[in-house]
Amino acid sequence: MTLGWILLASFAGGALSAALASFALTLRAAWIPILVSYAIGALLGAAFLEVIPNAFRVGPPQAAAGAILAGIFVFFVLEKLLLWRHCHTENCEVHDPHQHGAHDHGRSGALIMVGDTVHNFVDGVLIAAAFLQSNELGIVAAIAIIAHEIPQEMGDFVILLHSGYSRAKAFAVNMLSSLATLVGGTLGYYALQLFQGLEAILLGVVPSRMIYVAVADLIPGLHRRPQLRDTAVQAVLIAVGIATIAVAGAALRH
Repeated sequence: MTLGWILLASFAGGALSAALASFALTLRAAWIPILVSYAIGALLGAAFLEVIPNAFRVGPPQAAAGAILAGIFVFFVLEKLLLWRHCHTENCEVHDPHQHGAHDHGRSGALIMVGDTVHNFVDGVLIAAAFLQSNELGIVAAIAIIAHEIPQEMGDFVILLHSGYSRAKAFAVNMLSSLATLVGGTLGYYALQLFQGLEAILLGVVPSRMIYVAVADLIPGLHRRPQLRDTAVQAVLIAVGIATIAVAGAALRH
């Protein structure tokens, strides 16, 4: 019975949240560059206000900090491999910033999905841990995860579209990534003691992809619009993204 609750809650926290957030795919293409600024704020807010403090709280801060640093390094190497796969010469639009188009050939989208899969997996483990304590605690944890996942998944959809994914492909890869919540919930039920020892490290990987994608892939794109009005709009939307995470986190804690 407990496993059934875990699977149901994991499905709601993963696939259902992604499906509810998919209305972001209906946005007009002209809105995507504007909403990228909001996504940057949401990513940085989630990383520094929510995930990193939780990672430091559940395990040794040194392990969490090391995982964050290692994650940023791994995502750097992964992006380099994606660049190498796309173009083997220096004279192409990937390597030449003057020829760079409206999207980044899927790089930031691929990185966000790798990190999101780890994030969903950890969510599943946390849901399992809560239900193993009590059904009431498990339901509360699942509701909190759903409330957190919907705005985050919306940001992921925006980043995927900005990265050049079609709407169908963005929906498909996000739904596939969300299945990691079910995997985490199932494995957490059978092997929770093992994951408790790795929780700080797993949580450290999550903010590393948020920070890397925001700083290395998305913010440089904003610099291509240096006009004062554009900069002001970008700064306001980044601040709104951070504030959204801060308000949502405070509401859930109370």
